[in-house]
Amino acid sequence: MTYDELLMNAKNCVGRYCHACPVCDGRACGNHIPGPGAKGTGDVAVRNYDAWQKIRINMDTITENKTVDTTFRAFGKEFDIPVFAGPIGDVRRHYGDKYDFMQYSNILVRACRENGIAAFTGDGVNPAIMASAADAIRACGGLGVPTVKPWDAATLGERMHEVKKSGSFAVAMDIDAAGLPFLKNCVPPAGRKSEEELSDIIEEAGRPFIVKGVMTVAGALKARRAGAAAIVVSNHGGRVLDQVPATAEVLPEIAEAVGGSMTILVDGGIRSGIDVFKALALGADGVLIARPFVTAVYGGGREGVATYVDKLREELRDTMFMCGANTLKDIKRSMVRL
Repeated sequence: MTYDELLMNAKNCVGRYCHACPVCDGRACGNHIPGPGAKGTGDVAVRNYDAWQKIRINMDTITENKTVDTTFRAFGKEFDIPVFAGPIGDVRRHYGDKYDFMQYSNILVRACRENGIAAFTGDGVNPAIMASAADAIRACGGLGVPTVKPWDAATLGERMHEVKKSGSFAVAMDIDAAGLPFLKNCVPPAGRKSEEELSDIIEEAGRPFIVKGVMTVAGALKARRAGAAAIVVSNHGGRVLDQVPATAEVLPEIAEAVGGSMTILVDGGIRSGIDVFKALALGADGVLIARPFVTAVYGGGREGVATYVDKLREELRDTMFMCGANTLKDIKRSMVRL
């Protein structure tokens, strides 16, 4: 299957909000929620993508001609490339009826494992979303990252029970989901967590904890003090607050503040292996990509995921080769031009 075939197949079944665009840049879906769009004007999703495109690559081929190695090591695991599939919860609500959350999780988690990466899975009001994701991860030997919402204490306890049953190598919380309407209206209240509350949650998790939704140096330092093993520099694809910066704009200062003391991941508008290279050059250790993996699953199932991962791998490898980076550790800030 080619990537163009994947996109063509997805257009016929991905629902009325997503358009399976050749470039997933947030323009066609705009502020349509449900769907893959962003909150308010829809501006943030577009700027996430555009910010990466404004960064240019510094080519240098006067260097030793070695084989390029894209191997990524994190959380005690080894992956083929520094990419994770991002979490999506209720896919039927946002992307049409072809798959429910159970079918989507099973396909995505298994396909990611088969192709040398891992998937973050989603959460939602329906507890079966987390339960089915945990089942999919457990069936793949724990190779996945369940992502829980910042629920109230009782609901968090229930979700963490599923996380532990999954045997996952790590767990994440998309703490910026506090801006989603269904969390704002929860009774008892869900949403923001104090540093002390987050510390207790991390201790209870009993495995490497990833705080997703960090957009400031102050937030990164709080997550580190609370005991997080990693953060994801993320604005939730623009779905929780309008007019925030693009992730590429804040990544360098966050990486400078906490880089080396915790794993730094980033998402938001990253679509190609070249974008992955740029993110690493700005200080990230790895990236999350969400919406294009939905298109891959809807357009080709496990084969679609394989096609997209192959595309990312070859683009990253080619960029590294042409810039004189033989390993991920060789990628430096000087290899990109802002």
